[in-house]
Amino acid sequence: MANLVQDWMSSPVILIVPEMTVAQALTLMRRRGIRSLVVDLTTGDETRYGIVTTTDIRDKIVATERDPLSATVADIMTSPVTRARPDWTLRKAARKMGEIGTHHLPVEDDRGSLVGMISTTDIFLAVEERGWEERL
Repeated sequence: MANLVQDWMSSPVILIVPEMTVAQALTLMRRRGIRSLVVDLTTGDETRYGIVTTTDIRDKIVATERDPLSATVADIMTSPVTRARPDWTLRKAARKMGEIGTHHLPVEDDRGSLVGMISTTDIFLAVEERGWEERL
């Protein structure tokens, strides 16, 4: 197995609207067993995305004692979002995550469609499975 993003990413990407409450996002993440959701911020011809993660919820809702029923995803999301490519190596994805201080990158294909999500957990699994000696 190769060590490319496309080989380790999770798919499909779950897109949500910015008006969704944090409580709804939490429920969706728990039910799907995921730690991030992509927020569709597309307007007209401009395709844009945000991302909300369990870290955002921990830091911006729980730690600050905000009400997840009244806060929206737009209130706590990160935007704009850096996107990975399916043909990137895991090493390149890991370096990009480190540069921008994130744990998740949506994966975009040549047509501009989101095709997956790569996370630090995916990279850890690859390292565990492939071993430290393999080139990532």
